[in-house]
Amino acid sequence: MPLFGELFLSEIIKKPLFDPKGEVIGRMKDVVVVKGDPLPKVSALIVEKKKRLFRIKWEEINIFNKRILSAYVHAGSAEPYEMSEDDLLAVRDILDRQIVDANGAKVVRANDIKLEGYEDDAVLVAVDVGMRGILRRLGVEHGSEELLRLFNTSMPYNLISWNYLQHLKPKLHTITLTVPRQMLSELHPADIADLISQVSREEGAHLFKDLDIETAAEALSELQPEMQAQLINAMDPEKAADIIEEMAPDEAADVLSDLPTEKAKEILEHIEREEAEDIQELLAHEEDTAGGMMTTEYIAYPPDTLVQDAIDRFRRDGGEIESVYYVYVTDAQEKLIGVTSLRELLLADPGARLSGIMETKLKTVSPEADEMVAAEIISKYNLVALPVVDNEGCILGIVSVDDIIDRILPPAAKRHRRKV
Repeated sequence: MPLFGELFLSEIIKKPLFDPKGEVIGRMKDVVVVKGDPLPKVSALIVEKKKRLFRIKWEEINIFNKRILSAYVHAGSAEPYEMSEDDLLAVRDILDRQIVDANGAKVVRANDIKLEGYEDDAVLVAVDVGMRGILRRLGVEHGSEELLRLFNTSMPYNLISWNYLQHLKPKLHTITLTVPRQMLSELHPADIADLISQVSREEGAHLFKDLDIETAAEALSELQPEMQAQLINAMDPEKAADIIEEMAPDEAADVLSDLPTEKAKEILEHIEREEAEDIQELLAHEEDTAGGMMTTEYIAYPPDTLVQDAIDRFRRDGGEIESVYYVYVTDAQEKLIGVTSLRELLLADPGARLSGIMETKLKTVSPEADEMVAAEIISKYNLVALPVVDNEGCILGIVSVDDIIDRILPPAAKRHRRKV
């Protein structure tokens, strides 16, 4: 029997279901949902009478709207029903569940469900995630509308079409999107991290698993250490290694330091040797030191390099590095002898050599230096990156201003890096 007009699930819950003689079979408690084409559909109504449950098949329904519910079945012959976890029940399994709304980059709740008639079925067409759904369930939606009219305003509908929701299953904790990879990948990594953090561990892992490698790496760097470890620890080592390789070496070291030792070693075995060595070098430093904060990704060229050649090389090399602020000048032994900013490089005579434009009064820090010492140097001299050098003056890496900000404004759960 087709539905008449707009119908929300909350509008029929607790309403009586009548038999052909007008007797009450029971009051609406829930509906059984099954897969339909193109949308999920109602396969049966669950009613309650005198604390007993009865199942009325959809084929046995005569009238189904928000004013009256009736069935062809007589009250005395209704089929008894016992709650089963194998059934997907709309009230029990869908209402109040979380929904990852990628359009709004937030997690919302299923406050109500909109039903419509499609051919001879009642199908689920949308989830109400707005205030209307809450007020409707409380029975005060219309009263609230009249009150708002006095102030010349109205209450919007906030519906998420079922076309954007995943295939449902019993015992849901969170409802997610059917296309998280395409939709979530368009969000800022920090927004993706927020979404993953707000849902259950299982659903967070599901969202993360469906991201492409590059997006997963960016989102992972925005998550809390505990969540990072959970997600990577649950993945197979090969895919985990692909994600870790996409991260900056210092961020990769932070993630691996929070994993069980055997898992971290297994992942490192799947990472290219040179990158794995860079990460292991960073893991050897204490977390609250310049060496613990630095990244080994930087650009350095010999002093006799022509400016034009340096620019050409930078176009090739710079794309592989997350943040580039300066071009460092090193000798054959990798000893740091100068630095030039990108601005100075671009404005210089293309035929000049780096040795002629570089700044030689360098500000550096040792890898053992306290993180606050590095922060003070960056702040005092208005630097955006600070070279970390060893006892011989050879450059080991750089500490960026972003790294300093992360330490000054740390996440709630601060890392304690462990050597692998």
